[in-house]
Amino acid sequence: MMDAPGLPSPEVHIDVLNRFDIEGATLTDAEILTAVETGLAMQGQGLTALEPRTHIRPRAGADGHFNVLRGWIGGDIDSAGTKVVGDFVDNYREGRPSEYGILTLFDPRTGAPKAILDATGITEMRTGAMTAIGARHLAPPNPRVLGHVGARGTAYWNVRLLASLFDFDEIRVHSRRPESRDRFAARLASELDRTVIATEDWKSCLEGADILVEASRLRRPEPHFRTEWIKPGSLVVHYGTMSAVELSITGIMDKIVMDDWGQAHGSFGALREHVDQGLLTADTLHAELADIVVGTRPGRETDHETILFWHRGLSLSDIALGHAFLRKAHQLGLGQRIRFC
Repeated sequence: MMDAPGLPSPEVHIDVLNRFDIEGATLTDAEILTAVETGLAMQGQGLTALEPRTHIRPRAGADGHFNVLRGWIGGDIDSAGTKVVGDFVDNYREGRPSEYGILTLFDPRTGAPKAILDATGITEMRTGAMTAIGARHLAPPNPRVLGHVGARGTAYWNVRLLASLFDFDEIRVHSRRPESRDRFAARLASELDRTVIATEDWKSCLEGADILVEASRLRRPEPHFRTEWIKPGSLVVHYGTMSAVELSITGIMDKIVMDDWGQAHGSFGALREHVDQGLLTADTLHAELADIVVGTRPGRETDHETILFWHRGLSLSDIALGHAFLRKAHQLGLGQRIRFC
């Protein structure tokens, strides 16, 4: 590092949290939700900067890609950040998570790096938190049945954090591979002490549920999720990389909410085709979730509204949750601190 003329070069140190540090910090469900909702509140107050995600597609023949997310949060968090997360469908064949991620945090006043965190678990937790916070504002009163498609890491946190907010009578889960869905259902039933049913198809999982979550892992867009299964007054949550829905789904919705409209464009996403065909536009979008969190736009207003929440995943959620993990790790003496320069 070159010194400024006449000034000593200040030391720069980086906090490093690996997977075991993240697991050891043991944020509670409430702490996870609070951290992500804090990021949303800052977004709603205009105290953030958020760039659309970009994608990197390796040419190595692997069925996957990298997502690059960038943003800044002011206030007490006061960090700029970038997350790079790989999303590779076939990782389960080697017993790997489908997503590996690294989050880097920077001082927004000097550009100096502040922290490097394993973001694999953070990605799973903040995704589940976004689903749950959306449901807190958009779900019907006293939802009794949750239908959830998908059993990857983010799926666990969807169900766990939703179950922390709602007293479901029944939780239904489905995924393509029987061993995956059965293992997922058994884990949830044991940890949540709830009735969890592993279903053999999409229809028996989703039809008539009060909250329907689609977190599938499709290789290409295919309309597995039928619009006719959605009962009036329910909440539908989508965030799959490849679209699983019919074009007709937007036509039955009283409100469509996103985490951020700027993320609606690009190569992937559950409602990618709906945006491209003009079935969902900035004018027909009801609100971004941040506006609902801070009260500038209404969430659910009647029991009879059918609402769709599409979240793409925000760098702001990663930064806010990463900040919370750093704070907890400092309290517990976890992680490493290395000199950068």
